[in-house]
This record gives sequence, structure tokens and C-alpha cells, in this order.
Amino acid sequence: MTAGVYCNRQVVITEPDTTITEVAKLMREYHVGNLIVTEKQGDENVPLGIVTDRDLVILVIAPEIPIDSISVKDVMSSPLVTVIEETSLFDTLDVMHKHGMRRLPVVNERGGLAGIITADDVVSLLAEATNDLMKLTEKEIKHEQEVHS
Repeated sequence: MTAGVYCNRQVVITEPDTTITEVAKLMREYHVGNLIVTEKQGDENVPLGIVTDRDLVILVIAPEIPIDSISVKDVMSSPLVTVIEETSLFDTLDVMHKHGMRRLPVVNERGGLAGIITADDVVSLLAEATNDLMKLTEKEIKHEQEVHS
């Protein structure tokens, strides 16, 4: 059970100089609440930061900053905390907890973006595992009842 196995590999990325308007349009187009800001290094998209829809509200809209005066690099969270694909799921959760992060980029051994794992992903995974355990318990009870009938 590693971050690489459970991360979502469909990540919407953008470059540091992307306008705030374009960031908002990308979020709307892809129905996501965050973008990973990357920089091309060879064949890899290396993550530099993350920007969320909440960042846009708190850092740009609420203080009434003119959106044409800044780009995503001005509001992204950076430096970015990441985990490598081989990181265990429990260690990944520990990193998320220690840094207060709901979204954590996953990188490959070369530092390139491999995916993202979110708190929602983990909750879904745990719910599915719990459901499987409940089915196992029900199956054992049914088996016991059949044997002792």
C-alpha cells in the first residue's frame, strides 16, 4: 500500500506565470479545486507549488487584488511538500497530518509529478476497506449459522 498505488494520476497542472483568470478557468473546465504548479525539467513536470480555489478567494478576491497584476506563482503554496511513489500509505497520511495538508503531490524517483493523493481519496479507500471487512464478518456469521444448523 503505497502513495503511488493510490494516488490520482489525472492531475491538472499549470506553469508559474499562468494568470489568475486562466487558473480559475482551468479549475472550472476540469472541475477541480486545485492545480499543481510545475516547471518542465527535461522530460519531467517537477512540482513547485499548489494553488487551490480557497487560495484564490482568501489571497486574491477577499483583499481585492487586481487579478491582472499577479500570476499563480504569487499565490501558490510553496515550497511544496511531496512524497515519493514508494512512500507507504500510512507514512503519506502522517506527512499530510504533520503539515496540515488535504492534498499531497506524489513524485517519482526523478522528482517528476506522478499524481496527487487527497484526504477524500483516503476516506474513500478506508470506507471501501471497512465495507469489505463488514462483508467478511457477515460471511463468517452466515457460515457459522449454516455449520451449526
